[in-house]
Amino acid sequence: MAQDTAQSPAQDTAQASARNPAQDTAQASARNPAQTPAPGTADGPVPGMDTFRAAVGAWFRGGVDGPARESADRLGVRTAVLLEGPSDVAAVDAVAALLGRNPAAEGICVLSMGGAMNVGRFARLLGPPGLGLRLTGLCDEREQSYYARGLERAGAPTDGIFVCAADLEDELIRALGPPRVAELIRAEGDHRPLRTFLNQPAQQGRTAQRQLRRFLGTKKGRKIHYARALAEALDPTEVPPPLTGLLTGLPTTP
Repeated sequence: MAQDTAQSPAQDTAQASARNPAQDTAQASARNPAQTPAPGTADGPVPGMDTFRAAVGAWFRGGVDGPARESADRLGVRTAVLLEGPSDVAAVDAVAALLGRNPAAEGICVLSMGGAMNVGRFARLLGPPGLGLRLTGLCDEREQSYYARGLERAGAPTDGIFVCAADLEDELIRALGPPRVAELIRAEGDHRPLRTFLNQPAQQGRTAQRQLRRFLGTKKGRKIHYARALAEALDPTEVPPPLTGLLTGLPTTP
């Protein structure tokens, strides 16, 4: 992976255009696990995948399994991609589109679990003890043990777990490089908030990589918004290895 650079994005003095706050579109914290719709192209011509996600979410919260089973059968769902949160879903959807994939149309449900510690229960519901779907997923390095233990206890293979060195945002920043990420932030209209953030005493002496990663998590909705924006800015040859492994390992036929 590319190494951190000590140059601060704040040193770039280009001015930003005004931004309408309504452009910060992705809001997730008020939603229940598995009910967050995957935005963009991943649902493609199969909008019913949102119905499946909602049914799985209701089942997770103590409801019955019937609606999830019926929806899975109707949509031909064969694989579930277990992700920690909606920002991961946004990035996976964007990279899938970049690589010409349409997971929903291919019988693949990309699912936000509302936290890595929920992986064991989702594995039981969707894996061999439940719907019998093939399970795969992407996780942060510190969450790898949760994923491995959850899939093992559900009797599912663990070779479909792909691990980010720190987290997915860190992988995306490394792939693009801090200068390009800072330029993208300016293009999105967040240059002033970034400059204010970088002037905080706590950010002094940190690498640009760490500063940018921290900045993405400082406002509700920002992490989701930039997970998609950074992923969409990638060239196909720049996709981080964990995302490449996840998507190339998915079946390509419905």
